Amino acid sequence: MTEAPNTNDLEWHLALGLDELPEGRVKSVTVGRKTLALVHFDGQYAAMDNRCPHQGGPLGEGSIEKGVDEKCWLRCPWHGWDFDPLSGKPPGGHEDSGQEMFEVEVRSGGVYVGIPPEKPHTRTSTDVVAETMVNWGVKRVFGMVGHSNLGLADAFRLQEEAGNFSYVGIRHEGAASFACSGYAKLTGKPAACLSIAGPGATNLMTGLWDAKVDRAPVIACAGQVQVQVFSPFAFQDIDLHSAFAPVGKFNQLILHASNYGEITNLAMKTALVERDVSVMIFPDDAQTLPAPDAKAGSPDGRLADPRMAPTNDVLKQATDQIYGAKQPLIIAGYGARESMNHVIELAENLKCPVVTTFKAKGQIPDTHPNAGGVLGRSGTPIASWFMNECDLIIAIGSSFSHHTGIEPSKPIVQIDMDRMHLGKGHAVSTPVWGEIGETLRLMKNGRPSRGAGKDQLVEIAERWAIWRKEKERRLGDDRGKGINAASLFAALTNVAPANAVMPVDVGNNTYSFGRYFEPCGQRILMSGYLGSIGFGFPAAMGAWAATQDFEEYRDRKVISISGDGGFGQYAMEFTTAVKYNMDITHVLMNNCELGKISKEQRSGEWPVWQTSLTNPNFAEFAENCGGLGIQVRDKADLEAALKKAIAHSGPALVEVMTDAELV
Repeated sequence: MTEAPNTNDLEWHLALGLDELPEGRVKSVTVGRKTLALVHFDGQYAAMDNRCPHQGGPLGEGSIEKGVDEKCWLRCPWHGWDFDPLSGKPPGGHEDSGQEMFEVEVRSGGVYVGIPPEKPHTRTSTDVVAETMVNWGVKRVFGMVGHSNLGLADAFRLQEEAGNFSYVGIRHEGAASFACSGYAKLTGKPAACLSIAGPGATNLMTGLWDAKVDRAPVIACAGQVQVQVFSPFAFQDIDLHSAFAPVGKFNQLILHASNYGEITNLAMKTALVERDVSVMIFPDDAQTLPAPDAKAGSPDGRLADPRMAPTNDVLKQATDQIYGAKQPLIIAGYGARESMNHVIELAENLKCPVVTTFKAKGQIPDTHPNAGGVLGRSGTPIASWFMNECDLIIAIGSSFSHHTGIEPSKPIVQIDMDRMHLGKGHAVSTPVWGEIGETLRLMKNGRPSRGAGKDQLVEIAERWAIWRKEKERRLGDDRGKGINAASLFAALTNVAPANAVMPVDVGNNTYSFGRYFEPCGQRILMSGYLGSIGFGFPAAMGAWAATQDFEEYRDRKVISISGDGGFGQYAMEFTTAVKYNMDITHVLMNNCELGKISKEQRSGEWPVWQTSLTNPNFAEFAENCGGLGIQVRDKADLEAALKKAIAHSGPALVEVMTDAELV
């Protein structure tokens, strides 16, 4: 054994102990940032590049076997390629062929391997992509690193180490795309989700569809197998370009001859301008192509001012109709979320109620004198009353979902920036195409000094009093099978911070939230058009990330709500929340049942079948994951439990044992 100091330029690393590798064996070892195959054969140690030149198989997981020539060979475990155990040369190989070899020294402290100093990083194709994404304002990536996205993942690593964005490693790719959707619904800005090829990419689909149909910008980055093995039967190879075609407004393979900066420009612009999903697919062998001189893209000169106004004659027609109505009603949709100050100002001037679609719940506080609650299946009788009594509907940023149930026989002035939403499903009296804030600002300039309509504020207050009295009666409902939903959401109304961000899931928990929770400034996120169970908690992770990435959302508490069915779909992401110390309070309604499905079966006169659930103690589960868990069985304990969870700095779960019938 030698203790002689090394005199060359190699960097020496302890690879393993003297007794760790028996004679005749090979093992993968990592020295510095390089992985090698370390061989102990014929009394000697040798170290070679661990990557087989065929398809990258790990030689360190292979074996040393005799060949037909009676010579011993190191055999690759993937496809059986052979190499000399000590020289790394293949059978019959030329002097300049075979594996790269590295010097080995056996010292008293173990087996040391000398490797050359790490070469400076060569800028790659995916470095250009990542730099372009940063230039366009991407601040967050959610995803899972794997074998077919390692080059892209390393480009993301470099950007995170430079402080340009942050990465969240999730447990399931579906949670990554849902988190991106929640992030975009809150901020209007895209985050990116990362997956491998095959099943990793297909796992993204549901969250991407949720973002697409709710017009939320998202960037999906999917790894793909190497171009050389594109075929119907290659491992984890599916035709991702075709698979993503329906969901990706922009959908492109990044190939060897691609203009990396420009293709990323187009992906980013499409997501932002179209408010849609952009997909970039990265074959493995196109991720590390040298691109030292390629220019990164940026939004400079690429985006126009989005304020778009209708023509003067359309403005006058709409204004005359609105101010000539005797009993107008404003229905504010999710598309009006950035212009609610203008919407509320219009309502105050008209002295008329503002009701919202369910997706727009909370955009006007229920405490506002003009607020009329939510219209539709998840709504309040207040909103339905005013729609029945009005002589004009002013629909602003609403897409006319059949769940909302806007009465088509009423005269309707509809304002929207999306021409396809104007007159969607049926004709309206006056369709107005324009950006909502700009349209209402211009309409204000042309309005008369006062409207012709009556003051409806007193009637709004009377209707609220009737509904709140009914909710008060429901607080006493008790069948001895759990807490009623009215009590839970009354307690949550009392304790939720006014600036909280509240992602909600799908199911009876959502209907109850729509009816009973009275927002006073909270921002509510939901899976609107897709209505996907499982949205709530991953969207909360996205919302939390936004509170870290943007000053305007800083210090806003994230409170998510789901049933046991919804939370169970991505329950292990609670460990993700613990890993990154996400300040999320999750309110879980546990009735051991898919309650909404049971209700649908009963209403259709079907027998209730296969809707029961077997659940763990979710509060103990949260504790086992490293968070705070509280279980509530008595409604008298609701407010104290919710306050404790909301005050907790980090992931907390309040498991409320509820009655599936008292929703």
